[in-house]
Amino acid sequence: MNKIGIDLGGTKIEGILLDDKLNVIERKRIPTQQEKGYKSIVNSIAFLVNELKTKARDNVTIGLCTPGAISKKTGLIKNSNTQCLIDMPLQEDLNQILKQEISIENDANCFAIAEAILGAGKNYDVVFGVIMGTGVGGGIVFNKKIHKGRTYIAGEWGHHTLRINGNKCYCGKLGCVETYISGPALEKRWTELTGKTESLQSIVQNLDNKEGQQWKNEFLENFGIGLANVIDILDPDVIVLGGGVSNISFLYDEGRDSVYDKVFSDLIETPILKNQLGDSAGVFGASLL
Repeated sequence: MNKIGIDLGGTKIEGILLDDKLNVIERKRIPTQQEKGYKSIVNSIAFLVNELKTKARDNVTIGLCTPGAISKKTGLIKNSNTQCLIDMPLQEDLNQILKQEISIENDANCFAIAEAILGAGKNYDVVFGVIMGTGVGGGIVFNKKIHKGRTYIAGEWGHHTLRINGNKCYCGKLGCVETYISGPALEKRWTELTGKTESLQSIVQNLDNKEGQQWKNEFLENFGIGLANVIDILDPDVIVLGGGVSNISFLYDEGRDSVYDKVFSDLIETPILKNQLGDSAGVFGASLL
């Protein structure tokens, strides 16, 4: 059985075809063109799948990594930053067009399963995969299988309350983890402290002054509390960090120590590792669904 994985991004749709040993047979990218609307995206996904099928050496399974998630209540897409997908029956429409059942998961779950099977978590049974980028999310994998939870929200640590009556979140609540340690949140806090508008990559190169130290200390404290709470509840075998924020090197020593300082245990040994698949995690994860 060959495997097709599709990663639906804001600017590109990437597809991959794997053989039964997970070797890459074919890989293609096309533009998302979300400005053309929902039907255009559906047709683009179907086109890419059919293109990959022409290279297949066997029957195929199809998985899709999508921004947002499918509501267990309605079967429609929710919480997507690709606005035209919201409240649309993406899975049902693709099943009909492709005349085949497809699997769909959000980007955090696809990241987690890819890293658990092919990446930094492949030697561990319980993997917590973390996305820290434009938003903050997570996925849980038990013994190479995604744990979605009863209502499909397992792993959503980005919307745990970090600070009571804290920063306002798009979800309508206050103080969510995402409003403190996502990329945009960290850049916003830097602007509040310094009056400067800079990219996260630039910020972490200039932390030797008073404002820089305050920014870093706040970041480490919030990162530590957020992940310590996860460890206290889940106690995973490993945590794998992904997303743009995961490229900050001090998260793997000072950040780890901040987490460990707050865990409710006298023995703390949870590895906190950087991802190995980078931007490819989504498309590989989709193919593994």
